[in-house]
Amino acid sequence: MKYDIVIVGAGPAGMTAAIYGRRANKTVLLLEAASYGGQIINAHKIENYPVEPHISGFEFATKLYEQAKELGAEFKFEKVVGIEDKGDHKLVNTPSASYEAGAVIIATGSDKRKLGVDREDELVGRGVSYCATCDGAFFRKKVVAVAGGTRTALEDALYLADIAEKVYLIHRLDKFSGAEADFDRLKARDNVEFLLNTQITKLNADKKLESIEVKSKDGTVQTVEVSALFVAVGRVPENQNFSAVIDLDDKGYAVAGENCLTRTAGIFVAGDNRVKEVRQLVTAAADGAVAATAAVKYLNS
Repeated sequence: MKYDIVIVGAGPAGMTAAIYGRRANKTVLLLEAASYGGQIINAHKIENYPVEPHISGFEFATKLYEQAKELGAEFKFEKVVGIEDKGDHKLVNTPSASYEAGAVIIATGSDKRKLGVDREDELVGRGVSYCATCDGAFFRKKVVAVAGGTRTALEDALYLADIAEKVYLIHRLDKFSGAEADFDRLKARDNVEFLLNTQITKLNADKKLESIEVKSKDGTVQTVEVSALFVAVGRVPENQNFSAVIDLDDKGYAVAGENCLTRTAGIFVAGDNRVKEVRQLVTAAADGAVAATAAVKYLNS
């Protein structure tokens, strides 16, 4: 079946694009490898989105999904493995099907970045986690650690400080890229300890995580006993399967301006997977609107 617009990724950018596409009376298919919502479903509380000052990430994503569905957008849960440019149309390929589109919007977002420490993969689910709001409750009143200096790391530490006995926040630098307001809140917490200019070098475990070994910039090594380690060291854009039709920078982000246009006519990008200064929920939604508007203009030209 041919669609006017096929959107790869059903996060905030992709679902916003679907809304704008349907309001322009275009047929829209969203292809998503996992679950709708993207990484925002892991947000315990969203406080920086206009109009909705107190809403969970899951609730926000569900409302967006229901809005797109109500307007007539179609969802299929399949992983896109490649896109072919056929000139006047595109082929969007999954392992089991090929979908024809007049225009494509790539809104795949990004995936979690790993620490790269031995036994990290082995201990996932046994003390190592990449989602504090998903797994934090398992470690209520226990000692835990958060690795990273990102906005997510600060938010994770704040969330865990409410339920854990103690939280170590470990960052390889002495400054954070997250919101200063969140950092100030953490400094005011009695059960949060900062280990700055420090890297995690070893995970100690028998059947589950028991402690972590950390090394400071001056070479000091210490062992910190923790029941869980929550990793929040950034994200990796999921653009690897589309390099044949879009340009990527040296970090793997899709090259496109604020108009969301790529080097291939009829192919657009939106959200955290593109080169941009600010990666926030509100900018993802804005990208979706811009990309869909551009796609509609392209289809009507």
